[in-house]
Amino acid sequence: MSKVWKVSVPVFFGVLMLAPTVRADTLVEFEGGIGVLTADGVTCGQDPTNCFVRRNDVRGVQPGGQPWVIRQFKAKVKTNGRITAEGKGLVLAGSNAIGTAGGVNAVAVTLFCAEETTPDGHSSGSHPLAADGDFKFTDTLSPPVPATCPTPTLLIRARNNTGNWIAAGIPEVRSEEESD
Repeated sequence: MSKVWKVSVPVFFGVLMLAPTVRADTLVEFEGGIGVLTADGVTCGQDPTNCFVRRNDVRGVQPGGQPWVIRQFKAKVKTNGRITAEGKGLVLAGSNAIGTAGGVNAVAVTLFCAEETTPDGHSSGSHPLAADGDFKFTDTLSPPVPATCPTPTLLIRARNNTGNWIAAGIPEVRSEEESD
């Protein structure tokens, strides 16, 4: 057997054996993002000038005042609450500042793990948002995250952890084989 094979085979199997361990401490992952639409419906009575617009609240958090889009997003939350998040192209999809981050120069994220409908989640601190809508950070969510997260929702919020939501992460769904 060549020297390359003698070294490569043990390294390969070592990495293969560590792969489940690396994922074992992951609480939830997000791949892709959804920009906010500020309203989720309009109801009009007999008089079309008297309409009611339903605000697009998610988990008790109000939406931003304008529509937003996000080109790319990924985040990983560890069981110890450590989060790594990266977004590209988080920009306004309306207003005179369309295609830019407008007046928003920082973002935070809030993770919800159950069916709660109050804005009490597990939040990061504020992190810089570039004018082109790019951001990247590592932080620890507070308060501490639960041991499981059966219905994860990750909101990207304008400015800080009490800001309106402007985008959301799409939970990565793992097959049963991957989660074992």
